Amino acid sequence: MKDTSIGMPMISEGLVQVFTFKTGVLSRVAHDLRFTLGRFEIQVEGEQVRARFWPDSLRVDGAMHKDTLDPSDLGDSDKAEIQLTLRTKILRTLSHSEVRLEAAATPNALGYELDGTLEIVGRKQPIRFPVASEEGRLRGEVELQPLRWGIAPYKALLGAIKLQDRVLVRFDIPAPQ
Repeated sequence: MKDTSIGMPMISEGLVQVFTFKTGVLSRVAHDLRFTLGRFEIQVEGEQVRARFWPDSLRVDGAMHKDTLDPSDLGDSDKAEIQLTLRTKILRTLSHSEVRLEAAATPNALGYELDGTLEIVGRKQPIRFPVASEEGRLRGEVELQPLRWGIAPYKALLGAIKLQDRVLVRFDIPAPQ
C-alpha cells in the first residue's frame, strides 16, 4: 500500500502477534496468552522506519500451551475481560492510544538491524532488534520488559497469579516495494 500524500511506502498489512507469560504460585490455573494486533502502520523512507500501533486493536486469540494455540481454552467473556483489563489497567489506551517506533534500519547478512526508540504509555525507551528479510517478507521478534516503560506486571488473587515482566512481539509483514 502506498500513501501518496507523503510519498513513502506504508505497510498496514501482515501479522503482529503479542505473547504474554504467566508466573506465580497459582500459575497452573492461569494462561500464557497470544494476542493479534488488528491495526498498525509502518512507514519506511530510506533507512528510517516510523511505525504506529494501536493497542486497543489487540484481540485475544487464546491460551498458549507450549508453542500451540488453544483458541477454545478461553470463553468469549474471558477474552472480553482480558481485553478490557489490557486496555484500562495495563496499557491505558484512552490516554495512550498509540505505541510508536522510530528507528534506523542498518542492513546486515540476514536483513536489517533496527535501532531506535519505542514509545509505550507515553514513555520512550531505546530498542534494538533484528529483522530477517526473505522472499519479500520482513520477519522477526523482539522481547520487551514492560517495567522499562513503567508498566507493572498484571497481578490477580493478591499476586498468586501474575504476568512475567516479559512480552514477546512477533511479526511477519510484507517488505516495502
